[in-house]
Amino acid sequence: MATTSALPSNTFLQRLIGAVSLDTAIYEEVEADRSATGQAMLVVVLSSLAAGFGARGLGGYSPGNIFFISMLSLMAWAAWALVTFEIGTRLMPERGTRADVGQLLRTIGFSSAPGMLRVFGALPGVTIPMFVLTSLWMLAAMVVAVRQALDYSSTARAIAVCALGWALAIVMALVLGVIFGPTVS
Repeated sequence: MATTSALPSNTFLQRLIGAVSLDTAIYEEVEADRSATGQAMLVVVLSSLAAGFGARGLGGYSPGNIFFISMLSLMAWAAWALVTFEIGTRLMPERGTRADVGQLLRTIGFSSAPGMLRVFGALPGVTIPMFVLTSLWMLAAMVVAVRQALDYSSTARAIAVCALGWALAIVMALVLGVIFGPTVS
């Protein structure tokens, strides 16, 4: 008689809390759980919507601006994910690096969880500090996610991969924002 071992499975809320707490066990869990892909994408979408809504604190509130900033945030995440995957698996892999796109997307999807706090950027006077804080927090979470998903033994390598991917994604988002963005008065 064969026995099967079930992976421990936390609730979505527990995974969110673990993700913002930079809990490596949560990142390992979502990496291994193929059914967590939808949850990871939901985190990314909620984080992007929070960016759109939170950017209201900068002025120029309109549904169009919220939609544009949300879409820009979503595209920046996708660019960051793609660039990170390419850098991490092709340019800077370690000997033990074994990952597929799904594993990386699930972990880095959950690394967007701190971005949901950007919704508080809608409060007057806290928009820029909130966006800076959550961006740095998301970067730290991304380092944990990449380290776990790509099976890196070196945190320094995960930092390098994420920082390079982050910088390239920011440049892409700024260029798109300048070219296609609404004017803020």
